[in-house]
Amino acid sequence: MRAVLAREMDCRRVLGRFCSGWRRGLGVRPVPEDAGFGTEARHQRQPRGSRQRSGPLGDQPFPGLLPKNLSREELVDALRAAVVDRKGTVLGRLYSAEKDRYGFCSQGRNGFLSNGRNGCQKINEQVTSGPLVTLNKPQGLPVTGKPGELTLFSVLPELSQSLGLREQELQVVRASGKESSGLVLLSSCPQTASRLQKYFIHARRAQRPTAIYCAVTDGIPAASEGKIQAALKLEHIDGVNLTVPVKAPSRKDILEGVKKTLSHFRVVATGSGCALVQLQPLTVFSSQLQVHMVLQLCPVLGDHMYSARVGTVLGQRFLLPAENNKPQRQVLDEALLRCLHLTPSQAAQLPLHLHLHRLLLPGTRARDTPVELLAPLPPYFSRTLQCLGLCLQ
Repeated sequence: MRAVLAREMDCRRVLGRFCSGWRRGLGVRPVPEDAGFGTEARHQRQPRGSRQRSGPLGDQPFPGLLPKNLSREELVDALRAAVVDRKGTVLGRLYSAEKDRYGFCSQGRNGFLSNGRNGCQKINEQVTSGPLVTLNKPQGLPVTGKPGELTLFSVLPELSQSLGLREQELQVVRASGKESSGLVLLSSCPQTASRLQKYFIHARRAQRPTAIYCAVTDGIPAASEGKIQAALKLEHIDGVNLTVPVKAPSRKDILEGVKKTLSHFRVVATGSGCALVQLQPLTVFSSQLQVHMVLQLCPVLGDHMYSARVGTVLGQRFLLPAENNKPQRQVLDEALLRCLHLTPSQAAQLPLHLHLHRLLLPGTRARDTPVELLAPLPPYFSRTLQCLGLCLQ
């Protein structure tokens, strides 16, 4: 009995570290005055030798990240706590798709989703059984990896049992990448997984967006909204697979793996030289959204892979040759560091601010409006928006 109680206490400690900020709703909440966000607290200097850090971030500059060196049991507990319902509340959530039907929201200007006459259905009821599970994946957790690595895929059997799905194990239907955070679709039903995968393929072919990402960018795009088109290829550079743009690709390039990619973007808010941007990819390619924002001279905050391709001379930004720029830690100017209350060494550990915020799923009948899934922003993402004075409406 004592051993069981001790194990439960250990799990609660892990979940407390990981999930403390994930139970917050969507958007950004005002910060209490004593949190150090005021002008007076922001500029107040701490005496040398003081254990307290200046600024509101304290000893944990990036709250909400997975703790390092998690065990398999701890990761399963963290993922179980990250199961979301349609409103973004951290609750158990399972959804059942009955028929192979495709439904879409109407597209507004520049292809951005609009709710149409009836809007999108939002999941609000909680059920305890069904073939589809939605998770709010933490940043830095890989979906797949090498044998022996701790990944989402490697703990699916334990997660299935933890959620009471004993007949069939969960499989990945759609997921954000390792460095990004946000929604992950898992299914315990092969037929449901197949239907959803066909739905996403059909949507891409019809150029109908089904996903919306939120990103914070270092820099403000020249246009408030628009589309980004670029031909991309994967290239092995110094032992790392990197996504590289290709100008005017030939037919031979396309046959050799070059892909034409397309994303829609819309600037939601700006402040302190940064922007909160919504992104809708209409194609799928490795690091597509990161590279697309680099091509706009506005790399995603925390992009330590591609941000070095943007150079600056006398305040003017320009693109550097992708083939000659190795990945390196993103360098932020002093004014932005002060605004974010980060030291250069902390900024070198800044997580990627790219979050899969919304997904559309088909309704159960042909005339049904699509089901909209929402995932709350990670705590470090919300904290950055607060520091920059940005708001996700």
